[in-house]
Amino acid sequence: MQPNTEKRWGKKKKLDSIPHIIEAFTGLLKDYTAGDPMKECVLWTNLTCGQVSDLLARQSIIAGIGVVKQLFKKCGYVKRKMFKNRTLKVVKNRNEQFEHISGLKNEFFRENLPSLSIDTKKKEMLGNFYREGRLYTSKPIEVNDHDFNSFSDGLIIPHGIYDLQNNRCYLTIGKSKDTAEFMCDNIEYHWKNSIKMAYPNAKKILILCDGGGSNSCLHYVVKEQFKKLAGRIQVEIVVAHYPAYCSKWNPIEHKDFCHITRSWQGVVFDNYQIVKELAEKTKTKTGLSVVVGFNDKEYVTGKKASIDFLESMPVEFDEKLPKWNYSFKP
Repeated sequence: MQPNTEKRWGKKKKLDSIPHIIEAFTGLLKDYTAGDPMKECVLWTNLTCGQVSDLLARQSIIAGIGVVKQLFKKCGYVKRKMFKNRTLKVVKNRNEQFEHISGLKNEFFRENLPSLSIDTKKKEMLGNFYREGRLYTSKPIEVNDHDFNSFSDGLIIPHGIYDLQNNRCYLTIGKSKDTAEFMCDNIEYHWKNSIKMAYPNAKKILILCDGGGSNSCLHYVVKEQFKKLAGRIQVEIVVAHYPAYCSKWNPIEHKDFCHITRSWQGVVFDNYQIVKELAEKTKTKTGLSVVVGFNDKEYVTGKKASIDFLESMPVEFDEKLPKWNYSFKP
């Protein structure tokens, strides 16, 4: 018996058998479509598949939910979440700073010097509190019906240091306050215990950070802590801040924190150890690894830079964009 070599065609989609359905679909969408005022190619509709089916039926076109889904796909509509990508405000010299940061990263990469992206992740309460995310469970997980600080067993302050060259994050779980001193203590700890071993000949390090919070570009107490850190670790520190409203471009945000968030999702943080263990299990296909430590020191907010520091001002400001770029000698 000779094999049947005739080409077999797949089953024809019902969508293709309904006359004028594409025209009818695009026509009704015109009345139910919104768009991005800055990008004419970005459109969206608030219609559900069921509503589209009903509207088509009014035109004597019978199309079930499955056919409507095919219509959306064929016309380039896909279900998506909102994407936080638009900057709220146009910041002067924004692009120039991004170009400067890009140049710094290239320079440090070429010379095999550490480039560290730092930030503090969203604070969490320790205790039986609700957390976003889902888990496979044999029974429902019951948590407190209100998230009151007074019922918390402690505070979780995750501060991260992301090594761009080695794709490694050094996470510190703080329990007190997110201050400039806290930030620099964490950098010192991980430098002396891990990062220095990866760069034994490094004489300077690049630190990329946001322009606010514990690493604010406006507060001299932050600069004083950086200066003290440079003295303690005996390495020159080069600091570059991302402009306001641009924190999402800080590498640690999309290279590390998003993955740690995935490891933590849906888990009740009822003790510090589980926070640490889950973060350490964070892995990616690109080889990300996470090292976690604790910082039990108590910190005080509201500190100001010392008079001696303000008078001597041992900061080397860049000639271009000095508010965002400066360095400290040991």
